This record gives sequence, C-alpha cells and structure tokens, in this order.
Amino acid sequence: MSGSYLDEDEVSAARASELVEAGSAWLLDVREAYEWEAGHAPGAHHIPLYEVEARQHELPETEQILVICHTGARSRLVTDALNRADYPTANVAGGMDAWQASGAAVVRDDGSPGAVV
Repeated sequence: MSGSYLDEDEVSAARASELVEAGSAWLLDVREAYEWEAGHAPGAHHIPLYEVEARQHELPETEQILVICHTGARSRLVTDALNRADYPTANVAGGMDAWQASGAAVVRDDGSPGAVV
C-alpha cells in the first residue's frame, strides 16, 4: 500500500474532500505562504514544501495524511518522501485546482471565501 492506509497512494480531490470532512484524513498543504493565504481547504494544515523535513515532527504518525499543492507536482514529491519514511500518505491528484473544480470549499484564514492562486 506504499505506506498509505488507502488502497492507493493517490486520491481524487473529491475523495480527499470526503475523507477530510469525515475526519478520516489529515490534509497537508505544502504550497507557499502566499498561495495558502489566498485560499486553502478548510481544516488543512500548512507546512510549505521546503519546511516539511524540518517540521516532520508535526505530522501525525498514525493518521492517513493527504498531501496537496496547487496542481499535484510538489505534493507528489512530499508524498513519495513521506511514504519512504513510513507515513501513511497519499497525494491529492490535481491539487487545489482539482479541489476547487470538484466543488469543495476554498477559504481564507478568517473563514471568508478564498481563491486558488
């Protein structure tokens, strides 16, 4: 299972939204600060790509982690690295672009509607 509790190491944005909403997954957003500030998934945790290794201690070791970025490329790198480190991790295919296109919410820190940039 490549370190994932799921049957695959990549999930659709719609499936990721369902898992996060149900409390069955921990969503890790690895985008830059300006991208996060413009809009992110409700309940997501923000650790930029370049900080993941140094902040790995903040990640849950026993929860399913879903990794998201803008289009899925950066999150794929993080997913692969975390799977090698035995974290139960899956990539969100298509990233925040796909998340928004699926109809899932995008918010700012204050809860107002956000945008994917």
